Amino acid sequence: MAAADTPFDHPAQRPPAQVRAPRRGGVAWRHFGDTRAFLTSPQLLLLQVAHPVVGAGVTDHSTFRTEPWQRLLRTVGSLGTVIYGGQAAATAEARRLIEVHRPMKGTDARGRRYHALHPEAYHWVHATLVRGPVEALRLFGPGLTAAETEEYYREMRDVGRVWGLKEHHLPPDWPAFCAYYDRMVAERLELNDAVRDVLAELARPQKPPVRWVPAALWRPFAALAARYALLVTVGVLPPVLRERFQLPWTARHERRLRRFARVVRCLMALVPPPLRIAPSLFLAYWNTHRPGTDPRTRRPLGAAVC
Repeated sequence: MAAADTPFDHPAQRPPAQVRAPRRGGVAWRHFGDTRAFLTSPQLLLLQVAHPVVGAGVTDHSTFRTEPWQRLLRTVGSLGTVIYGGQAAATAEARRLIEVHRPMKGTDARGRRYHALHPEAYHWVHATLVRGPVEALRLFGPGLTAAETEEYYREMRDVGRVWGLKEHHLPPDWPAFCAYYDRMVAERLELNDAVRDVLAELARPQKPPVRWVPAALWRPFAALAARYALLVTVGVLPPVLRERFQLPWTARHERRLRRFARVVRCLMALVPPPLRIAPSLFLAYWNTHRPGTDPRTRRPLGAAVC
């Protein structure tokens, strides 16, 4: 990979008007961390690791197989920090992510060299996070309007710039983004060991590493959770990927997914909108205020950029 194609000229060196974290009350701030989006998060992980570079990096360097819950909490906390932690925390977290991924490189099972900071792979991870909440809100709620979707994409495009992606890596608007996304699905994603690991963990999720959850209680809950996690994950995958990953999907599966979605919509209609993002706000707060964090990054959640 040529140095000129590296996505990480440091975002902190650019003016806030060009690279900024989401503002409090904006479309991304109101919808990215919606509880309903968590229901599609396994699908996002599946899409991410299906990229050959991401899949190889996860297989060789991640603790996902041995510590799935810890890995999930770290990931959610990191994302929440970028969206809800304010400008200083978002920039600091972006810097940390770059340094964490910088040494992750090697050769995959097919003999292809990879580096976790390759722009295409880094952009693809960002793209799945952009698309995921939009699809979740469409399935489990009324969805975003066309105007809201465009504004959401503009704000999430800024998140990509905070992460270090360059202007030319990011499609200019939502239609261009959708065309890019569909092209990546059709041409670049593949079935690999990391995809198989994610599907295996969804089918038989490990017990969380907490003593107050007894195994006898976890087993029936895990069986029920696995059933619906797989239903949602497979159901929202693009059909071409279901075929590529050899995942069966029938009219019966589709009816079950629609019934589940109706139940979620009814339940979430009872939850006030601010409470729908409360878990994400809490994780972002903990990630920026827990012992050992830099006091300079502790700003009001979603603070406006001055």
